[in-house]
Amino acid sequence: MKFLKSFKLLGLLVLALIFASCNDNDNPSNDTANISVKLVDEPGDYDNVFVEVVDVLVKYDNADDDAQEDMDQDGDVDEDDAGWVSLNAINTGVYDLLELTGGVSLDLVNDEEIEAGFIKDIRLVLGDDNTVVIDGETFPLNTPSAQQSGLKVKVDQAIEGGFNYDFILDFDVDRSIVMAGNSGNINLKPVLRASLEINSGTLAGSITNDDVAVVITVSDGVDDIATTTIDDMGNFEVPGLSPGIYTVSVTPEVPAEGEEGPVYLEVVLTDVEIEVGTVTTLEAITLVE
Repeated sequence: MKFLKSFKLLGLLVLALIFASCNDNDNPSNDTANISVKLVDEPGDYDNVFVEVVDVLVKYDNADDDAQEDMDQDGDVDEDDAGWVSLNAINTGVYDLLELTGGVSLDLVNDEEIEAGFIKDIRLVLGDDNTVVIDGETFPLNTPSAQQSGLKVKVDQAIEGGFNYDFILDFDVDRSIVMAGNSGNINLKPVLRASLEINSGTLAGSITNDDVAVVITVSDGVDDIATTTIDDMGNFEVPGLSPGIYTVSVTPEVPAEGEEGPVYLEVVLTDVEIEVGTVTTLEAITLVE
């Protein structure tokens, strides 16, 4: 009888250990979270803008903030690599930024597991193969600071264990490409905007006219927050907008001098509300000549 009781107790102990093990495996860790990063672009007046994506890095608040900083020959701050953590970017290579408009995006990081903590910055690291095409002619883009340390974007986001975080990096091409005086050099001084989808909303809409190119601009009344263009079906999308009230302008492209074609009026929509976690879809817009 004593042997039988001992055997039953042993069996119960084994079952308890198995149950505890299953629970540990099923529950997400409180020490890690998953992060995704995708790249979108605001349109620019160029044929193509090619950039070579190498990696995406993050820097935590507890990283070494006393790292040495030196000025490079172009006057940019050259930070060393202390405290930066790679997110093991996927889809590395050369991409045309002007194809990442109208709701099209490039997945850079997909559900990468990271430690919980407070992320201060994200860096988009570029390689050497960066060019711009203007009127059919290709020019190299000089990116001295980007090649060394990456393009830093302030995020200041707490990362809690067990959650998924989806970041959007919005590359503003027009403000990022700088003609260097009379030297003939074209510099890439990237202007990026970072947003977290869980803390933002999306604007979507469509243009019914199929014979005109347009630029959609989203403004908060003080600054132009984002711009985009339509796709082949006339649709557009602007993700990563902070909640608030915006003005949306639809500006048709005017035919070049000597070219024939209709001239359309600009459409301005006011009091467009963006809410967290929702897609605000505008009624289809028909441009009037």
